[in-house]
Amino acid sequence: MTDTAVEKTLAVLEALADHSRITDIARVTGLPKSTVHRLLQTMVDRGFATMGSDGYLTGPRILALAGKVLRPLDTVERARPFLRALQESTGCTVHLAVLFGDELVYVDKIEANKPYRMASRLGMSLPAHGTAIGKAVLASQSASELEAYIARTGLPGRTPHTITSASRLKSQLSRVRRSGFALDDEENELGVRCVGAAIRDHAGVVIGGLSASSLAMEHSLQELIALGPRVVQAAGEVSAALGWA
Repeated sequence: MTDTAVEKTLAVLEALADHSRITDIARVTGLPKSTVHRLLQTMVDRGFATMGSDGYLTGPRILALAGKVLRPLDTVERARPFLRALQESTGCTVHLAVLFGDELVYVDKIEANKPYRMASRLGMSLPAHGTAIGKAVLASQSASELEAYIARTGLPGRTPHTITSASRLKSQLSRVRRSGFALDDEENELGVRCVGAAIRDHAGVVIGGLSASSLAMEHSLQELIALGPRVVQAAGEVSAALGWA
């Protein structure tokens, strides 16, 4: 598709948000009615538009895409009070991440009141098996889903401590299922430890998780384990705020 064709398609799609009749869409886009009709028919075929009683309407694929974009934003807004409470009760930096494909993407972060700042940043994506949040998410998957993840990714290492063995990962995930929380012992970043738990949406689907992170020199692994139940509680509160009972 040429740049001109793309521009015409986008112009029609944008006009479709406010207009349903071919005549009106042609008028606001400056395109011939025959071109508008052809583009709309293609959009209908692809699910980006649909026929209504009074003309054309935006289709289900537009709504699905909008939902994917807006879901993380809505999740952040609903989760923020519980993230702040977790940060205040643990003294750790708190992260919220959502699952995109095989990676976790940070969508919110509340820094601890420390003289340093964590290197993590919003929008950063990380492989699931090397993070506390990611392992909490992987622990919720079926055996076949986990096997597929391992096959796709190959479990690459980010630090000398990253679990790159499938058998070791499965063993650790078994412990995560029993306790409800996962640990990252300098597996994603040297000198940083985390404890994380998964969060669910209104349908009970695990969509990501939250974690409490600290420098390894400030919290031992045992101290982070002791924080695990508090992190699990916060994850449950966020899931409830998202509609999961």
